[in-house]
Amino acid sequence: VQLQASGGGSVQAGGSLRLSCAASGSVLRIHAVSWYRQAPGRQRELVAEITTGGSTNYAGSVKGRFTISRDRAKNTMYLQMNSLKPEDTAVYYCKEDISSDPWTRDDYWGQGTQVTVSS
Repeated sequence: VQLQASGGGSVQAGGSLRLSCAASGSVLRIHAVSWYRQAPGRQRELVAEITTGGSTNYAGSVKGRFTISRDRAKNTMYLQMNSLKPEDTAVYYCKEDISSDPWTRDDYWGQGTQVTVSS
């Protein structure tokens, strides 16, 4: 199983970006999905998630500006980021809880995509 993250880039404050994360390989079922970010000198933090039960959760700092979604048919999830702020600058990582067969379930991480927001 591989996760390919894309969509990062450089934007000015107030702009928008949409990140994508596509899963490929032996994917039987995707359970929970999430986006994390890590800014220089800081710990990786959870930005948004869709739980196994289908609930969405957001970090307080992005609530109302970011939207996580998924397309099960394409094994792809997205993070729509609006009203971006300089403090959103970070490397963004996707993580998915995936079963490759009926008996196992593991977490997989994408390679990270850089988001830079200038003031």
